[in-house]
Amino acid sequence: MGKGYLIDTNAVIDYLNNKLPANSTELIDGIDTQISVIVRMELLSWTEATLQQLQVLQEFINGSTVFGLEEKIILKAIEIRKSAKVKLPDAIIAATAFTNELVLITRNANDFKNISNLQVLNPWN
Repeated sequence: MGKGYLIDTNAVIDYLNNKLPANSTELIDGIDTQISVIVRMELLSWTEATLQQLQVLQEFINGSTVFGLEEKIILKAIEIRKSAKVKLPDAIIAATAFTNELVLITRNANDFKNISNLQVLNPWN
């Protein structure tokens, strides 16, 4: 692991709202953004978003690599869900990071703490 980064929903939102610490903003500015299809779905299902906010989200998504639900991700998510007892969306996000050898950037590192060998980077630390 560690060849790149997968960005979780909360980190995308903090990034787009300029709420991340400077070093984390610089990190995300300097990488090819990669997200799970779950993150795409979570971002675009924000019911209180204005049209302008949805446009910003869509532009971010369009400029990102979006990993879909391939069979290897599905199987890994099932394994993670059984062993770590996490929510299905978190299991899919973690499985996406694992199968693509990526470090997960998330503010909610606690949600992923029971997943063995998952590399997590909290942008606030």
